[in-house]
Amino acid sequence: MTYFAGFVSAVPAANKQAYKGFADDSVEMFKSYGATRLVDTWEDDVNSGTVTDFRRAVQAKPDEKIVFSWQEFTDKAAADAANTKMNADPRMKDMGAKMPFDGARMIYGSFDALYDHGTGGKAGYFDGSLLPVKTARKADYLAQLKRQAAIFDELGATRFVDAWGDMVPDGKLTDFKKAVNAAADETVVFSFLEWPSKTVRDAAWEKLMNDPRMMEDNSPGDEKRRVFGGFVPLLDV
Repeated sequence: MTYFAGFVSAVPAANKQAYKGFADDSVEMFKSYGATRLVDTWEDDVNSGTVTDFRRAVQAKPDEKIVFSWQEFTDKAAADAANTKMNADPRMKDMGAKMPFDGARMIYGSFDALYDHGTGGKAGYFDGSLLPVKTARKADYLAQLKRQAAIFDELGATRFVDAWGDMVPDGKLTDFKKAVNAAADETVVFSFLEWPSKTVRDAAWEKLMNDPRMMEDNSPGDEKRRVFGGFVPLLDV
């Protein structure tokens, strides 16, 4: 089952092209480790939330934009093998020294695909999301995803992915758990939707917000603490 390394970063808006170059330069290295897809997306529609949001998640400054990104591997074993190679590769230290953003505030973790639905491919727009879900209700959450996937299919989404937190480390400043105020009995879910364009995405969400099928009682995840935003592709290989 597909396995993901997920990241959220705060990047100075003025460094957008520098970040793109930084990401481009890393492609061949991460492909050599076994990554099957590398995606970096740039903030487009990220609003402040009442309880949580992407900007708080990485303590973003007014002049910074959110980057939502991930690496895909065929399975956990492939991701573990990649981590072993990374830890032994001197290029990783050099890469860390060249980051055009504050790596100390970047949040990262590893996630196992709980539900990966759709054909995917090159997307024109992405929705990224983080959600705390009751760990004991994992099966209930999966059932909910399957119901909702049919709705997203109807409205034009090309891929619908929710990945269950597997290795989500605690950070000194920021981390995925802090991002959603996760409790000890909750697991962080890293998810994204792929759309052919922003136009299709915006039209879909206008309908989704009024679709009674999306309103589920006793949901396993706390929607009040969901972190959510829309992103444009920066790198997708």
